Amino acid sequence: MTTTAQTATKKTATKKTTIAKTTAQPFDGFTEDERAAMKDHAKELKAAARRNPRTAKADAEQEVLAKIAEMEPADRALAERVHALVRAAAPALTPKLWYGMPAYAKDGKVLCFFQCAQKFKSRYATLGFSDVATLDDDTMWPTTFALTALTPTTEARITALLTTAAATA
Repeated sequence: MTTTAQTATKKTATKKTTIAKTTAQPFDGFTEDERAAMKDHAKELKAAARRNPRTAKADAEQEVLAKIAEMEPADRALAERVHALVRAAAPALTPKLWYGMPAYAKDGKVLCFFQCAQKFKSRYATLGFSDVATLDDDTMWPTTFALTALTPTTEARITALLTTAAATA
């Protein structure tokens, strides 16, 4: 027969064991996907530093196109079209990889970027703009847009955003 004191002691011991198990595992605040993106970014920086200055732009664009080709079909279709829109609307922007995703920079600073849904296990891809884009509109404005499909209306809106962002940056 178990006494009340024995039951209380068992519960306390179980709590201590549970706490010890959960605190023994280090938590650094980043998910596996986030750590992978940071590793990709470190590789990109190393590759950029080793690039031949005469072929740097062409090499970076090839890396972006190769990354797009690795994407799942739905993300790839969106990324290919976004790439074409960026190259047409803002040809001065330089394609580059940024945290393993296609991005476009002006004067070395990322202006806009594409994130595929697959890599971040999201239900939609995104097109984002950094603060370099200066898309300021009063005291609040969107900087990241969800993409599920590219219609002519969506493409026109993206083109307008790119044109504004590239001109003001």
